[in-house]
Parts: sequence; structure tokens; C-alpha cells
Amino acid sequence: MAAIELERLERRYGERVALGGVSVRLEEGQTLAVLGSNGAGKTTLLRVLAGLLRPHAGSARVLGAALPDERWRLPSQVGYLGHEPLLYRELTGRENLRYHADLHGVPHSRLQTVVTALEIDHRADEPVRDLSKGLIQRFAIARAVLHDPALLLLDEPRANLDPSAAELVEPLIGRSSGRTRVLVTHDVNGALEESDIALGLKAGRPVPVDAELYR
Repeated sequence: MAAIELERLERRYGERVALGGVSVRLEEGQTLAVLGSNGAGKTTLLRVLAGLLRPHAGSARVLGAALPDERWRLPSQVGYLGHEPLLYRELTGRENLRYHADLHGVPHSRLQTVVTALEIDHRADEPVRDLSKGLIQRFAIARAVLHDPALLLLDEPRANLDPSAAELVEPLIGRSSGRTRVLVTHDVNGALEESDIALGLKAGRPVPVDAELYR
């Protein structure tokens, strides 16, 4: 069974087509790189795959769930890392992760394992509002992988991370994690190196991944 099957997927915002004619098949364990300039539809695609936006036409199946009717099946199977960290700023990092763990029935021992792996234990009891962007990104990654999802939807996952922090997150969200991944990034060369399939988007429509992609 394919992890993701899209057939002429379409999503609109009013009269504007944000995604049009997107078809792709991604097998379990593979990585799909989604490339394109700002406004190309990359984040919209991730949000559709996460079940956060309804497709308006075409068909979409994610981990066997037909969208939008079966999107209720996705939260326990999908880890979503978007532009926003989805953390409560007034809570500490640990409180945020405990809330997420309880939401998914994850034992707190798993929480500690992830916190230790990302080397954020020493700042875990401070309010998120007081943390640097790099630390917030690490806590957001911890939230996204805490429930051990089968599919990771990653929007610029290495944003705000220095080289040492980027190395720390690789076993959890990188290719070596063994998870099925959809990776949105502006780093064309890096994305092509760590992906099995590349999808170029321009004005919401599929285009070849070449030098014209960002023009």
C-alpha cells in the first residue's frame, strides 16, 4: 500500500487555485521533496496531507485514509512540522510536550527520551516565550515526533538550527529515521540528495524541477 496517493488534487482559496492537477504516489519509507518559490502551494499541500485543509477536487489518500472523509484517522499517524511551532508560549517546553504526550496516550518515558536526544532537557522548564528560535524549533520537532508517527510532514525543518543542532535532529526527522517523509524546502540540491521523488510546484501546479522553478 502506498503511503500517499494523490490524483489531480485541487485546492482553492476563493477563485484562486492554490493547488491544481497535483498527482503523486509515495511508497512507505520514501521521501518526497516539494520544491518551489514562496506562494507556490507547498505549505497548502502539507496542510491537505495533514488533514487540516479539505481538497476541493481530485482524490487524496494518506496512509490508507481517504481525504477528507477519513481525516480523523491521521493525527495519530502523522507528525506535522509547519512554519508555526504549535507550542503554547506561556507554557514551558516540558509542559507543552506533556500535553501532546497525554493527547496521544504516549508514556512520559518516551517524552524524556526525545528531550534527551535533542539535548533540550536543560531548558525544558522555561516558558517557550523565553527561548531562542533555535530551541523553539527543537521543541517543535520533539512535538512532531513524540508519538512516533509513520509519516512526517516537514516544512523547512532545519530552519533556525545551527550545524550541531541540525545533526541532533537527523536521527529523528532525517532519512535515517526510516519514516515516510514529505519535505518542503528551498534547498534544491539538499532536497534532491535526500529524496526519492521530487515535486516542483509553481502557482500551485506541477512543473519540472529545474532552473526555471524559482523564476
